[in-house]
Amino acid sequence: MPRLTEQEKQEIVRFIEAGKPLPDKYRFLLFEDRREVELVWNGKTNEVCSLVLPFQTIEQVDEPRAEKPSEAQKQGLLFSLDARGRQLKGWTNKLIWGDNKLILSSLKNGPLRSEIEAQGGLKLIYIDPPFDVGADFSMDIEIGGDTFTKKPNILEEIAYRDTWGRGADSFIAMIYERLILMRDLLAEDGSIYVHCDTRLNGYLRLVLDDVFGTDHFHNEIIWQRSSSGKTVSRNYPRDTDSIFWFTKSNQYTLNPVYKPLAISTLAMYNMDDNDGRGRYRFFPMQKTGNPGPETTYDYIDNNGKIWPCPKKGWRMKFEKLKALENDNRIFLGGGTLQEKAYWNERESEGKIANDLWDDIHNLQGNSDEMLDYPTQKPEALLERIIRASSNEGDLVADFFCGSGTTAAVAEKLGRRWICSDLGKFAIHTTRKRMIGVQRQIKKEGGNYRAFEILNLGRYERQHFIGVNPNLREEEQRAQMAEKESAFLDLILRAYGAEPVSQFECFHGKRAGRLVAIGPVNLPVTRLFVEEIILECRKQRITRVDILGFEFEMGLFPNALDEARSKGIDISPKFIPAEVFDKRAVEKNQVVFHDVAYIEAKPHIIQGKKCKPTAVAVELTDFSVFYSQESVALAEEALGRSAKAGSRIVVEKGQIVKLTKDRSGVFHREQLTRNWTDWIDYWSVDFDFEGKREIIRLQDPATGEIREEWTGDYIFENEWQSFRTRKDRSLELKSVAHEVSPGRRRIAVKVVDIFGNDTMTILDISTGGDF
Repeated sequence: MPRLTEQEKQEIVRFIEAGKPLPDKYRFLLFEDRREVELVWNGKTNEVCSLVLPFQTIEQVDEPRAEKPSEAQKQGLLFSLDARGRQLKGWTNKLIWGDNKLILSSLKNGPLRSEIEAQGGLKLIYIDPPFDVGADFSMDIEIGGDTFTKKPNILEEIAYRDTWGRGADSFIAMIYERLILMRDLLAEDGSIYVHCDTRLNGYLRLVLDDVFGTDHFHNEIIWQRSSSGKTVSRNYPRDTDSIFWFTKSNQYTLNPVYKPLAISTLAMYNMDDNDGRGRYRFFPMQKTGNPGPETTYDYIDNNGKIWPCPKKGWRMKFEKLKALENDNRIFLGGGTLQEKAYWNERESEGKIANDLWDDIHNLQGNSDEMLDYPTQKPEALLERIIRASSNEGDLVADFFCGSGTTAAVAEKLGRRWICSDLGKFAIHTTRKRMIGVQRQIKKEGGNYRAFEILNLGRYERQHFIGVNPNLREEEQRAQMAEKESAFLDLILRAYGAEPVSQFECFHGKRAGRLVAIGPVNLPVTRLFVEEIILECRKQRITRVDILGFEFEMGLFPNALDEARSKGIDISPKFIPAEVFDKRAVEKNQVVFHDVAYIEAKPHIIQGKKCKPTAVAVELTDFSVFYSQESVALAEEALGRSAKAGSRIVVEKGQIVKLTKDRSGVFHREQLTRNWTDWIDYWSVDFDFEGKREIIRLQDPATGEIREEWTGDYIFENEWQSFRTRKDRSLELKSVAHEVSPGRRRIAVKVVDIFGNDTMTILDISTGGDF
């Protein structure tokens, strides 16, 4: 450490006594740091999340490879199959819903890490993080010929605020920690591709240099999205994105990838002798040597062979001309010798791709791939990346998966995959897309892997309320208590409940029912409900309302059935975003709506003449109670403008279009005319208790891994019907599924147009009444 002057020592003391931070220069004077360049931003910390949470499997999707057991044996065997050709063992691809920081930490430090390493490690990561400050999780949904904008839920709003609340500072802080976790999760020979646009590519390049090291930077790939950008004022049209390629070490995979030949080049190969050698073109042969008084130039072909040109130019004997033609050369008029070049396999692949990718254009509205997802990228872009930096059977990942392009391309190219997203709509979009991919591969006679949808469970209390991690431990506890108290008071006032303090799980009471409020920035989990049931039994409580911004996928109806079996009536309700609208609370316009409700009917087809019994399921009703804004608030907003206008709102389970004409008269049109309008997807598990949900837990002290049954079962997706962009129809009755005699439980899952899932259980007996 360099010697400090007396003046510098006195200055340090003054700063400390005043409780002020030391100027940056003292960091280098007091502590040896030889770095010449350092990336610094507000809130930078070297602390990285190390929390390990168990992954809970809530659904497994595996398109049956055969409808009958006898057909299953004909399928290709990448892994063990059951009687209908569904995967029993081997790697199962993973689609994970939740905060990718916690997902990455749990993958890196938890028991699933050993499973990843058993696959050879994670070879490739592609991410397209939300580099657009306007990417606020809003979604446009078509309904009744109109477009309705679904606003983000509270969890998504908090993620948006955490990412962009302080502008670039908070974005860099968000991505920095996640990139460190991704680096540590990558295999030693792994690669990462980070996609961004011109607004943040400068910051991201520096962050990636800091995390991976400048020695492991390989390329900034420029992707030209279209042949011509949008015309803008006082700027060149912006039509490119950057994709940074880094590796973890100097050992990595790089397979040659090709750009297609130009159309003008392809057009040259327009001749064919029909002799089996294929299409060809002529290349002029290069002149060589000096002409004498009695001769023309000699010619050299592409292989360096000299071809003497006969005297008097093109006047050759017929036999000589034929000899040249047989050697794939032809002497043309005017003294021109040309070489016949056949189209070969190398040329058909194109030319080696450089770092300017101008041959892959963004998706257009008429594209077969188009899913109307805002950040969707073309499959050709991901195909080039995955082919270049992974091999068949390798494991690839995308932790901002959006519409699931990475998963779709990885499956088609025979790669294993892990994908995650915070948005339920993204997870649902990817689920539908991957079912379509499985169906396509099945039709083509190829192999595909099952995939499972996972939750993160058992969140610890410090994640319930956002707390500044830079505070001291006692300051964090004080801030947590203050924020939690204010949050609970806000929800109780909006719900019209009075606070209570004598319980562990309950925060208020209303109309003879106790009220428990879920966390502000996480879903209500199974553990949360189990703790409520436990206290109800201790205190002999029988009626409870649970309020939550979000509920864990697959939580209902099993949790409610368990409570009901113990004499406890639990009513889960969604907390609407309007609780944060002071005017709505004061006017008593905040509606806490119930979770959705499904009605389904089983159809038992008794077997005859040694044929087995079969069961089909018919969907008969689906009730939702959502609210987004209200008609009253929409009228008030439109009324403040002198112009005509319209607004679409969701109120008490109905989507309503409110229009104000030029005369100031309001008109209402109900866009949801049938209960089926709310359904985007539904599926059936014909033997719901056929597969237990097992979670793997790691002892933090010993590192030992143990398996534990959660008491629940995995929904095995055996049949489904869903709407697509091109086909908006929906089947309301499943195919008949062969079943063995006896009692069974059939699970029916519905996903609404917002991406929220609801499930119900049917108890049936194939031996008599049900």
